[in-house]
Amino acid sequence: MNFTITRQNLHTGLAAVSASIPSKTTLPVLSNILFEAKEDGVWMSGTDLDVAVRVKVLADVKEGGSLTAPGKKLQEIARELPDEPVEVATRGDQIELSCGRSRFKLNGLPADEFPTLAEVDFESGLSVSGKDLQSLIHHTSFAVSTEESRPILNGVLWELRDGEMKMVATNGHRLARMGVKVESTGTPSADFIVPPAALGQVQRLFKDDDQIQVARSDNHLGFRASATEVYTRLIEGSYPNYDQVIPRDNDKVATIEKKSLESAVRRMAVVASDQTHRIRLKFEQNRVHLNVLTPDLGEGHDELEIGYDGEELEIGFNANYLLEVLRYMPSDEVKVAFKAPERAATLEPVGDDVDDYLCLVMPLRLLD
Repeated sequence: MNFTITRQNLHTGLAAVSASIPSKTTLPVLSNILFEAKEDGVWMSGTDLDVAVRVKVLADVKEGGSLTAPGKKLQEIARELPDEPVEVATRGDQIELSCGRSRFKLNGLPADEFPTLAEVDFESGLSVSGKDLQSLIHHTSFAVSTEESRPILNGVLWELRDGEMKMVATNGHRLARMGVKVESTGTPSADFIVPPAALGQVQRLFKDDDQIQVARSDNHLGFRASATEVYTRLIEGSYPNYDQVIPRDNDKVATIEKKSLESAVRRMAVVASDQTHRIRLKFEQNRVHLNVLTPDLGEGHDELEIGYDGEELEIGFNANYLLEVLRYMPSDEVKVAFKAPERAATLEPVGDDVDDYLCLVMPLRLLD
């Protein structure tokens, strides 16, 4: 293998792929990047066995071939090289870099030791806009569960229907659901449970103006746009019926300025219990009182003027969950709806141009 590449192209390719390399692994080859030099450029691939990233960079290829070499070390070297053409060659299982007066040799491993990437037929897949996909991922993936007791909740549910796609994530205490209208293509309905790590790579590597091709093969999903590909293993199983837990009869509705509520909750969170993070919200005519009482620490009180003319009601929440949901609200005002202190509350953006977006937060029991 022998090719010449600009330092910028080398660094960009390595940076794109290195993020998929596991920080700790018992398989030495997973710390490496696979280089495949072909006529039209050099493909670089990295994987942690669950998520794989593959990118093609422009290079002047004199001799084709393939080898794996230490990913993070190469990235660090490329970052510090002078801005001159880099010549990359292999000798046995070693990769050699020459740039200006700098010379490096790193020990690699044969390409056939590298895991085989999923084979996905993009021609039979579907095409989605980068902007829609980015928006869905950004507004929902924060809500996935990190507990290993229910692995199905460790993924984001992606529902594809003709004319619409939705993403849903929950950890059982809070939930985020977003839908966007898409052009009707007549493609069959499909549901995927995608690991958030893979969606993070999609967010990082694809742009809003990309048309992303998506295709499935067995329990793998592939994303492709121009010279970048992301592959992920899907989480198998059936996602719980989230629609059942979204209340339809929350008849007490408050409209609150988002930044004011966020600031007040953040202030109250300072004196909330480290275990429960519980704060009390007492709603009354055009006003909400926020209270915290933590016996071994102290107490706090705050109040905000809001739009509310329902019955007086007091409800408790985990401040962290409330703040997380507010952070991703895409509007300046938020509509909070609830029915009773022990029933789930929903939060939705307020405005004419807002998307189909809903978050749900389960209340905490108020102990008197």
